[in-house]
Amino acid sequence: MYRADWFVPKGVKFAFTERTGGVSQPPFDSLNLGTHVGDQLPLVLQNRQFLLQQLSLSSEPAWLEQVHGTEVVDLDIDSNRTADASLCRTTNHTCVIMTADCLPVLICDKSATQVAAVHAGWRGLCDGIIEKVIAQFDASPNELCVYLGPCIGVNAFEVGDEVRQRFIDKHQQTESFFIPRADKYLADLQGIARYRAQLMGVNNIYNLPHCTFELKDRYFSYRREPVTGRMASLIWLEK
Repeated sequence: MYRADWFVPKGVKFAFTERTGGVSQPPFDSLNLGTHVGDQLPLVLQNRQFLLQQLSLSSEPAWLEQVHGTEVVDLDIDSNRTADASLCRTTNHTCVIMTADCLPVLICDKSATQVAAVHAGWRGLCDGIIEKVIAQFDASPNELCVYLGPCIGVNAFEVGDEVRQRFIDKHQQTESFFIPRADKYLADLQGIARYRAQLMGVNNIYNLPHCTFELKDRYFSYRREPVTGRMASLIWLEK
């Protein structure tokens, strides 16, 4: 799922899943793709198999054990799967990350020779995971396309001043992406990600302005429901 008016290079495929269309039961209803959230494993595996069929994938996506860090794995040479981003330059793998409020970021180059999937929670985003992935591409930043998927929106993502200050300590201009509310702040994850990618020199940035917290019927949200499922964001090179 993505907007038809986005530029997507020929040879690149990607998808952001929603919560519907699977077999998991409440509170994981229904297309839960996470095996670590308490759902019945056979149902999750059915959901994953359904995803393979729907997207016509030739092999299982490279599911990661995400830890809210900045580790990036090159799927073509590295067997490690404890990371928050993956990258590949062949048709042998599908990059995938899971979210339920955090920001999914998919990246490719215009020549369709390399792709990456990034799990950008606020910690990883603040610590530079997007910049780290962009730096690993064998292409200049102005030759990249960045796609920002559904995440918790600015009207719902409330954080404390310590979170705001961590971002400002990295880039003073980031302050504009935090809106005061009582003794807290509302944070714009997509806005920060766009700004940080632009600082790296990326000009082709697209986003789905969907709030996972507000759109209960379409998306899982950990902040709304701590026991819930996970969506997947996938990107791969066509064979």
